[in-house]
Amino acid sequence: MQMNLLDDDDCIPRTWPPERPGFEWRRKRVAGDYLGASLYALPPGQATFPYHYELGNDELLVVVSGSPQLRSPEGERQLQPGDCIHFPSGEAGAHQVINRSAEEARVLLVSNFAMPRAAVQVDSRKMMIRWGAEAEERAWFPLDMIADYWDGEQPPDNA
Repeated sequence: MQMNLLDDDDCIPRTWPPERPGFEWRRKRVAGDYLGASLYALPPGQATFPYHYELGNDELLVVVSGSPQLRSPEGERQLQPGDCIHFPSGEAGAHQVINRSAEEARVLLVSNFAMPRAAVQVDSRKMMIRWGAEAEERAWFPLDMIADYWDGEQPPDNA
């Protein structure tokens, strides 16, 4: 597989997650069984995804063009073309890319494909669990829905 970061060939409107104002972008992708990369073309005033961190997956951000803002646990800062940022698994890797400039920004996000995987959306206090590649093979749960280890469990017959 091959992709060119600088052209618009194969840069398509997204099909998942559904469009939502403030989170609109186009992307093109190259992926294998264990590693994937997506180029996001981010119009002015838009963000890639909600502020989140991954559990079990590292991510790498490369700014290709434009000057998007990075929101991280350290606050917000402006990025420049060529900037590379590693987001480790866990809270220290929380991030969101926001294009507050007047021109389109392009960022490349690279990730390993460990399954199952989880992500925490910090602002809305949700956790996503993903067990497969298809859109229907993931679900979100509020973090305040706490269950006991034994809730709903029954001892085996004859115990």
